[in-house]
Amino acid sequence: MPARPRPLTPDRSARHLFGAKMRTYRGSMSLERLAEIVNFSKSHLARVETAESMPPPELPALLDAAFDTDGIFVELYRVARREIHPDQFRRRMEIEAKARVIADYTGQLMPGLAQTEEYARLLFRTYDPRATDAKVEDLLAARMSRQARLRDDDAPDYSVVIDEAVLCRGFGGPSVMRPQLARLIDLNETTNCVMQVLPFSHGGHALMGGSLALFTLGDGTQVAWEEGHASGTLLEDFDSVVTRRHAYDLLRSCALSPTESSAFVRNAMEALPDEHRP
Repeated sequence: MPARPRPLTPDRSARHLFGAKMRTYRGSMSLERLAEIVNFSKSHLARVETAESMPPPELPALLDAAFDTDGIFVELYRVARREIHPDQFRRRMEIEAKARVIADYTGQLMPGLAQTEEYARLLFRTYDPRATDAKVEDLLAARMSRQARLRDDDAPDYSVVIDEAVLCRGFGGPSVMRPQLARLIDLNETTNCVMQVLPFSHGGHALMGGSLALFTLGDGTQVAWEEGHASGTLLEDFDSVVTRRHAYDLLRSCALSPTESSAFVRNAMEALPDEHRP
């Protein structure tokens, strides 16, 4: 018995409306047949139709041609590509779990995929001083479970560029920061992770003021996640992702090498005060 199509909410989301219209106009045509017509894979079209993926920029015009819809899908795409989705953080987590390549830039905090338990726990407490112990531990468990994927047999390739400011801003004193800095060095000891430091001497750059994560899925789809103080934005349209990818690649090329970065972090560890010293 075939699986029931994922329910859509076209009255609340332009991307869901795009998928609903695609499902309607496709009618009895199979996804296999549509894939042949528009030259996209069946799996890719299925994700677009269920609003799990943003339509690629070439697809709307091809759908309008296939369905003779006089520009409907092109117009829908113009709205959908700029839409802020209420479920975007959940989708960001889903995308991260499926990604084959993950690239991070962080300018203020340790990246979530590299945080120690004590650093993360203190961070959650700082964000919400009134949070119950149970809530903090739930958040902590979720963060640690994300990190576990980096140790799987099919772990993604992970690269991260960390601003020097992250190393200088202590959380919880040396007892928390020392093992946290050691965790960064450990990344460069693995076969699938690369950590680089961007020193203050580099000066300004295009990603200042927030953090960026780039995800590449198994079929080559690329997605970007930008995060500020209290919100994040998931970017799936081609032009936006390419712009962020270019900024990240430029920043990574200007950062210290992995070997130099490990030495830089070791120096930061050695500069931490000895808490046992009177």
